[in-house]
Amino acid sequence: MNFETLAIHAGQDPDPLTGAVVPPIYQTSTYKQDGVGGTRGGYEYSRTANPTRTALETCLAALENGARAFAFASGMAAEDCLLRTLCRPGDLVLIPSDAYGGTFRLFDKVLSGWGVSHASVRQTDLEAVARTAAEQRPRLIWTETPTNPLLAIVDIRALAGIAHESGALLVVDNTFASPYLQQPLDLGADIVVHSTTKYLGGHSDVVGGAVVVRDAEHAEDIAFTQNATGAIAGPFDAWLTLRGIKTLAARMDRHCANAARVARMLADHPAVESVLYPGLPGHGGHEVAKSQMRDFGGMVSFRLRAGEQQAVDVCARTRLFTLGESLGGVESLIEHPARMTHASVAGSPLEVPSDLVRLSVGLEDADDLLADLSQAIG
Repeated sequence: MNFETLAIHAGQDPDPLTGAVVPPIYQTSTYKQDGVGGTRGGYEYSRTANPTRTALETCLAALENGARAFAFASGMAAEDCLLRTLCRPGDLVLIPSDAYGGTFRLFDKVLSGWGVSHASVRQTDLEAVARTAAEQRPRLIWTETPTNPLLAIVDIRALAGIAHESGALLVVDNTFASPYLQQPLDLGADIVVHSTTKYLGGHSDVVGGAVVVRDAEHAEDIAFTQNATGAIAGPFDAWLTLRGIKTLAARMDRHCANAARVARMLADHPAVESVLYPGLPGHGGHEVAKSQMRDFGGMVSFRLRAGEQQAVDVCARTRLFTLGESLGGVESLIEHPARMTHASVAGSPLEVPSDLVRLSVGLEDADDLLADLSQAIG
């Protein structure tokens, strides 16, 4: 089945008891057993498994062409569980030089105390990645593409080759693209992570995360850690995410179309120094993005000629673009990464430019969005 069909039907057969076409919310903590150890369908306690969560996990695995998926309470919970499953004290992880601030904080402030180290490298420079991987023999290469918030594009096929040559696994944070625009497992990645809070949920009303594995090799270990640590998606959160996924393809088409118009307008604005959007032909990753993405996404970042204060002022003056963190919802958001989502990387090699503004372009009328940005920039 094609993507749009899987998004609506994978893991979501009509309820066999009532015929309900929407999976029920199994708001239960425990299940009656038919004798000691006699579970029905393998369900005994909802930390271990829940039918609503199973429906979501089945759908996520299908959308990413993976062997198995795991739904978590947040994107960071998904990352933490994966890293604690795969890494041991003394291991090294290569991360992007422009990684998401929350990911950097997890490595720098949490996992470092557990003996897992990290090294950042500009992953668009494949020679530098290969050289560092050959020298340091990482356990994992961790990547985002497009990156947050600089929207760099990493060649997943090439990075997978480098990872496997050095004995590492490749993990791709696919949050910005969503599985509709990009399927990293098909490009050679071993594992995909998501903040399902973003495009998959799509309505700014649920927090969640996911891990999807290409094959079953690591699935049982991840399942064990998730059950042991308990950061699972609740049944209502799983149900909301499933509801959002049904319209993912249609929403992403509109996100991409609106973002392209916003990027073109910003590129022509005299107050804008540069626009970071892979859909623009002048973007350094434009051709790679064309080769591995269906479209270029709904995220746009730009830098202002007048510097940091103008960037802050623009964020304060928009009317339709809501000042807020997160992304991927139906409504458009604006933020100042250096002071908001990426404040945790201030003073580090991953520090983002202070004149940078990040947009999550929503589903509103594009003309209204352009007018709002134009009045805010002045």
